[in-house]
Amino acid sequence: MNTKELIDLEKSVLLQTYSRPDFVIDHGQGCYLYDSEGNAYLDFVAGIAVNALGYGDSDLIAALAQQAAKLWHCSNLFYTEPQVLLARRLVELTFADRVFFSNTGTEAVEGAIKIARKWGHHHKGESAWEIVAFDHSFHGRTYGSLSATGQPKFQQDFGPMLPGFRFARFNDIASLREQMTSQTCAVLIEPIQGEGGIYSADREFMSSVYELCQQNHCLLLLDEIQCGLSRTGSFLAHEYYGIRPDIVVLAKPLAGGLPLGAILMNEDVAQVMQVGNHGTTFGGGPLTCSVAQVVIDKISRPAFIAHVREMGYYLLQQLQELQSRNSALTAVRGRGLMIGVDVAIETKTMLKACQSRGLLLCRAGEQTLRFLPPLVVTRQEIDRAIEIFASALSATSSGRA
Repeated sequence: MNTKELIDLEKSVLLQTYSRPDFVIDHGQGCYLYDSEGNAYLDFVAGIAVNALGYGDSDLIAALAQQAAKLWHCSNLFYTEPQVLLARRLVELTFADRVFFSNTGTEAVEGAIKIARKWGHHHKGESAWEIVAFDHSFHGRTYGSLSATGQPKFQQDFGPMLPGFRFARFNDIASLREQMTSQTCAVLIEPIQGEGGIYSADREFMSSVYELCQQNHCLLLLDEIQCGLSRTGSFLAHEYYGIRPDIVVLAKPLAGGLPLGAILMNEDVAQVMQVGNHGTTFGGGPLTCSVAQVVIDKISRPAFIAHVREMGYYLLQQLQELQSRNSALTAVRGRGLMIGVDVAIETKTMLKACQSRGLLLCRAGEQTLRFLPPLVVTRQEIDRAIEIFASALSATSSGRA
């Protein structure tokens, strides 16, 4: 089936909830993707921060094949070794005492909301079920996570939203203080807002959020689905702030592209949950957990994380230097290999111009483009990405795209 035939078929059989470019991805290798007609694209989307190790990693392929030959699925009604070993490794590497596995990030947020509310009921009373989130946040597409999302555009026409969520201004501790009441059981925050435009929480702000939660006997619930797992230069993003959360939700790169999410929690939180309180059919299956063990082993190595920091700093520098030469690039921000740039051009036009030159980026808001390369990206690949981006920026600025 050629490109046009496949695209025409997609438009007739799939729900049209995505606006896709007019090529068909066929395979990948390293930091490159290739379409069905043989065109190569330097991938700075990485499956929206999922493909941390790029494409074709031999260790992931070997782990997948080995486990696929043994056992794909048997349900959480039974013990399986890969799940237990992966949980142990996450506990060893983080603040957590316990882990619950889900399929996706939005399911991890849903589970965390349930756990936080039950903790509130047990420790503060039946009325302590409210969660304070932040403006411009994004936590997922299912009803609980959507209700906790501070962007009305995602909620439009899907109301009513679930009750029990209040919203404070990001990086404004006075606003958070105003929103917290005796009914607050948790504060939900992204250390770096992804869909909201790649905005980082200030160090002083995050320290104050932590202290405010301690003072008000509330849980600190961090959404690190996009910014966690070494993407921002530390294994978990909150390590940068020197704080200790009660719950962290993870997903995206956890199983190298296979669907897997996780809720990490301390023992105090875990103790309120009992048999039958929560569950999942597919979450934490042996196939995904086997692959995830390899992912975690690789991305948690100090040398690997140092590489992410080095490449992230280099990418940030190159984008800032480009900004100094082109007024159409109005802002550059981020940490590690999670960087956003604001452009004074329609982002759809910029994306198309980059794609036609062999670079894939994605949006994060109306005027922001995201740079989310695989964490194995090299200096040479960053140089190539900057070269393409500069060309696209120049062409679109002058109307030649």
